[in-house]
Amino acid sequence: MESGRHRPRAGYELPLLLFAGFRTLIDGVHAELARQGHPDARPAHGFALQAIGPDGAAASDIARRLGISKQAAGKTVDRLVALGYAERSDDPADARRRLVRLTARGRDVLARSAAIFDTLRADWAAVLGEERLRALEDDLRAVTVPGAFRLDAAGWIGGTS
Repeated sequence: MESGRHRPRAGYELPLLLFAGFRTLIDGVHAELARQGHPDARPAHGFALQAIGPDGAAASDIARRLGISKQAAGKTVDRLVALGYAERSDDPADARRRLVRLTARGRDVLARSAAIFDTLRADWAAVLGEERLRALEDDLRAVTVPGAFRLDAAGWIGGTS
């Protein structure tokens, strides 16, 4: 009888395990963000805040970066503004354009997210060992297509890009 460690594994298990790992990390970040004063932050908000970037962006640029329609981007921006993570302002370079900029609260949620991800990574290292975790990260870099990480993941999962 083969041990479970060496049994043939179905190909579909790999993406499910990768997604489960992703979900574990993302759910952990958002549970901690809620404890730290950001109970309304959602995974899609993180992608949108990254798309806005430190210099701000027009709604059409946010839509393109996220791989969603301008209307969907507008709704996302409306929600971020309502939550206090972003604000709309005039573009000093073009009076016809409006920019979306991160607020102090938006910068705070991103900084807290980064720190929480570092803590979660340390938790994984404590379970797997630092060398195994580094090997896993290196192995994932070796098999992923260059440029595979894009901010349009939410639209891609939803089938809009």
